[in-house]
Amino acid sequence: MSTALAIVALPVSAAVILGLLRSPVRRHLVAVPSLDRWHESSTPVFGGVGIFTGLSVGIWSAAAVGAFTVDRAFVGIYLAITLVFAAGLVDDIIGFSPIAKLAAQGGAAAIVLATGTHVQLIHSRPLGDAIAVLWLVGVANAFNLLDNMDGLAASIAAIAFAFFAVDAVTVHPNHTTLAFGLAGSLACAGFLPFNFRLSGKALVFMGDAGSQALGFALASLGLVSSWRVAGSTIATLLLPILILAVPLLDTALVTVVRLAEGRPISQGGRDHSSHRLVHFGLSEKRAVGLLALIALSIGGSSLAYNVLDNPRYTVVGVVLTFALLLQFASFLADVERRPVDLEPFGIGEAVAIHWRRLAEVLVDFGIVFGSAVAAYVLVMGWPGTTSQRFIAGLTLPVLLTARYLAFFPFGLYRSIWRYAGGRDIAAIATAVVLSELVVLSFMVLTQNMRDFHRSFFILDALICTVGIAASRFVERAVIPGSLSFRDRTLRRTLIVGAGRTGRSLMRELRESPGERVVGFLDDNPRLRRRRIHGIPVLGGTDELARALERSEPDIVLVTIPNAPKERLDAIVSGCADAAIECRFVRRELDLDPRVILGATAD
Repeated sequence: MSTALAIVALPVSAAVILGLLRSPVRRHLVAVPSLDRWHESSTPVFGGVGIFTGLSVGIWSAAAVGAFTVDRAFVGIYLAITLVFAAGLVDDIIGFSPIAKLAAQGGAAAIVLATGTHVQLIHSRPLGDAIAVLWLVGVANAFNLLDNMDGLAASIAAIAFAFFAVDAVTVHPNHTTLAFGLAGSLACAGFLPFNFRLSGKALVFMGDAGSQALGFALASLGLVSSWRVAGSTIATLLLPILILAVPLLDTALVTVVRLAEGRPISQGGRDHSSHRLVHFGLSEKRAVGLLALIALSIGGSSLAYNVLDNPRYTVVGVVLTFALLLQFASFLADVERRPVDLEPFGIGEAVAIHWRRLAEVLVDFGIVFGSAVAAYVLVMGWPGTTSQRFIAGLTLPVLLTARYLAFFPFGLYRSIWRYAGGRDIAAIATAVVLSELVVLSFMVLTQNMRDFHRSFFILDALICTVGIAASRFVERAVIPGSLSFRDRTLRRTLIVGAGRTGRSLMRELRESPGERVVGFLDDNPRLRRRRIHGIPVLGGTDELARALERSEPDIVLVTIPNAPKERLDAIVSGCADAAIECRFVRRELDLDPRVILGATAD
């Protein structure tokens, strides 16, 4: 029960912030509004001082009464957080360049490693240390980026600290993590009344001192609570990632968008997840509440996976969670900036827009999973040796994660597959091969592959490429046909001429509501009785009468106006005899804008 003394973090945090608000510091240490910032008035930025002080008093008070043993690793983590806090405070006061901030964070990560905290899940110490540095620096900056709206960073941090505390009580007993989690969560709770007010704007911001220190502290807890646990399961490996899913998702979204636009990642902007939700139609407080609810849901699921300790449930649950997060990111990326006073979109409309993408993600899960199983059976046989099954179990979640991370930037969830072509096939193959190489490299560097044959990865890449490509082209073929089958009121069109003009017209009509192309007529003998983009060539122009009787069109569109007059007369007469409307279509190109705009020459 001595760990409960960490609750002093809450009153200490609140008291320090209240004291600073009543001091002259309030007028000097402020954030001034700018075009790339969300706030609209000058606001003090010393909230991080209160958070860090509350955190420090909370954990050291618990240590003073013997709640946990103060060892070298704990001291190293605390000194590293202090360094990140101090660098952030200097940045708030006089400003730091991005390089200077990264140098301070890198130095803090070096302190953590030098004092005995390492990633023990990976057998290679250099690779493990590289991952630890990337994790510590990445999460610190993720929270720095997340601190873009009142109450957001503090709410997400409080939830994450609380989950680490719960994990320290239930799954991975650790008094140090428990005290750290309690103190961190309650320090954020002491700050929130001053930053996330039900009425009015924030009285104080946490600044870089608070956001970077919180991010680094949470990243350190991830290393201590999960990645140092011997014999860790898949659920243990994923625990910190799922608890911190919201800041990681926001950072990934902002990074991709800014790189695509040629802007520096460190540059401020109104393109974060919270901002996009406001553009979508939510209020600021509802946007923060929604992201906090997502953090609660994903963090709770991560603890459930650890309690269940069932790899199958974990893999399926994590992949579904990842699929939904991917859809959420795709939705946010598509949100247009719109005036906040417009009528908000409904949930039903959002689901209607993105249901097909969600279906693609779920189908891809089945294909990636199925291709891995098929490759394993073909290469190793069923059920394989114990070591082969062990390596396969470790490979599968890494493979699924790598696939999705590759599919998203290569545009597999942005393409309109009704227009798929050679470039799309190349993108699929490249994404699969690159992700396969990443998985192979990771497994070779981190595991003793023993009798697990590397040819598995080659065969898996081949099967997965074929499966993903086939699913996309089936979508291309099935959707137009299903729409036509569902709507029997479509105007039926027969196209005379299967050349370039006829094929272009067919594609345009396919995308036009209320239109259905029932066939082609063309005199080219090589096209007789064949299909063009799924549309049958019913015969030549001399078979018009039989084609009209067979296809029962409502209109005939002739795309060969330069054909001999006798042939065109026969087509027009045949349509007239069958009482079917006939029209001619001609491709025209006029590059002179005066013809279109009606301008007169000077």
